[in-house]
Amino acid sequence: MPWDIWLIFFVLGVVVPWRGHARLRELLAKPQVESRERLSLYLSTIVFQWVAAGIAAWRAWAHGFTASQLGLESPRVRAIFAGIVGAALIASLQWLNLRRVGRIPTESRGQMQRLAERILPRTLTETLCFVALAVTAGLCEEFLYRGFAMAVFGRAGSPSWVIVLASAILFGLAHLYQGRGGFVSTTILGILFGLARLFLQSLAPLITWHWAVDLVAGIAGPRYLLGTRTGETNSGL
Repeated sequence: MPWDIWLIFFVLGVVVPWRGHARLRELLAKPQVESRERLSLYLSTIVFQWVAAGIAAWRAWAHGFTASQLGLESPRVRAIFAGIVGAALIASLQWLNLRRVGRIPTESRGQMQRLAERILPRTLTETLCFVALAVTAGLCEEFLYRGFAMAVFGRAGSPSWVIVLASAILFGLAHLYQGRGGFVSTTILGILFGLARLFLQSLAPLITWHWAVDLVAGIAGPRYLLGTRTGETNSGL
């Protein structure tokens, strides 16, 4: 495997988890996070993800990876259908789960609540930036983990189960800032997305599913975990 590909995997497997942990530790150390700090978090993450995806795409092109290998070809009918139906199902489950958690006493929600209080949007401006972040995450993370990473492992001759598992672990490590539960849940999600990537041969439905998860978190999360609706809080603007 070329050195530049190893370097990208080092960033994905080491730098990204370290960066997420450091940012979270900084946020959790604060008694409260101001609006400008959340906006800065959203915007810096957007820039970082686009730069990372751009570099990975550049090196993939330089090493001769095809659009098909990267999952970037136009989706077939079954992929489009899976994207629409899957997004609706995932969005519904995410919404119901947030509503369920919202019924649990605040002091019993643990890390999820502490994280929500610091990173979920509280104002219209924050929500719009969070939507941009969700769109970015869906595009960039799916390309990095289910497009680029799976293509590299596939070219290396790895069996399908290794391709799926290795990319899922990298995806889970990127969400290690959410704690052990976040790592496990996102790794499982990464396995399911990886299997779908192999079956559907396209990133399009996975991007749509990723959007569904993140957009519902940004819209329903403040309502059920913070007890606010978009536009109710305007501090820091």
